[in-house]
Amino acid sequence: MNRSDGLVRRAVKVRENGGAEGGLNANTPDDNQDALDSLKDQEDNIDDGDSKETRLTLMEEVLLLGLKDKEGYTSFWNDCISSGLRGCILIELGLRGRVMIEKSGMRRRGLCTRKLILKSDQQTGDVLLDEALKHIKETDPPETVQSWIEYLSGETWNPLKLRYQLKNVRERLAKNLVEKGVLTTEKQNFLLFDMTTHPLSDNVVKCRLVKKIQDSVLSKWVNDPQRIDKRMLALIFLAHASDVIENAFAPLNDDDYEVAMKRVRQLLDLDFETESAKPNANEILWAVFMAFTK
Repeated sequence: MNRSDGLVRRAVKVRENGGAEGGLNANTPDDNQDALDSLKDQEDNIDDGDSKETRLTLMEEVLLLGLKDKEGYTSFWNDCISSGLRGCILIELGLRGRVMIEKSGMRRRGLCTRKLILKSDQQTGDVLLDEALKHIKETDPPETVQSWIEYLSGETWNPLKLRYQLKNVRERLAKNLVEKGVLTTEKQNFLLFDMTTHPLSDNVVKCRLVKKIQDSVLSKWVNDPQRIDKRMLALIFLAHASDVIENAFAPLNDDDYEVAMKRVRQLLDLDFETESAKPNANEILWAVFMAFTK
């Protein structure tokens, strides 16, 4: 199956006044794009990492993209985000220098068969990352990236590996975002049960995230994956793997939407094995990408 088959075409609903509806949640595309455009000037000079209050991990960014702004929960039909968040955890550990892919050796083994090994057991300060790091450290012999995504998700038939499952990941990430002032906490009644939800409280942070993704495949597009910021490249792939990238592109006009989706497809169709072998490539990224396209 082609890697780009999973890309979902947005549904455009024509209103009586001739406009189009395809924005984020209850807002119209024009409203959302206006909010994004209002950040243009400051976005040129402000980096996400400049402030502790707005610095987000890959996991938090993917979850934030998937959360409905007003309702405060992810789509009940999204069965991809769970494994996608585990992929985020592995890449985040790789970018922080805690894990790496073992060398290919004389046999030139492929990415999917090489093991994920510990590089440093120094704690990151993030509870989820440190929990995953502890599991990786204690596992001997090492496992592949594909296996670790399954273990951390609890999607394994091996009962001895179920102890590696990271539980309540979405709720724990949402609480992190509440602490950072991005979300708030509410209780909603769903007929038979009550559920804790986390509606958006800081629209600026999400708008900045959405605009950052849009810019990466439009105004700041670089036609060479090795020159794209590694964290941004990971965010694009994992947002797609988690089936939430549509939420970043929905506010775009039709022409920009087509260009953005075309460029995402270009990235999905890359030869990951070849890209991982290039100088200065981060093999963790490409190994995780490959795990989601097998």
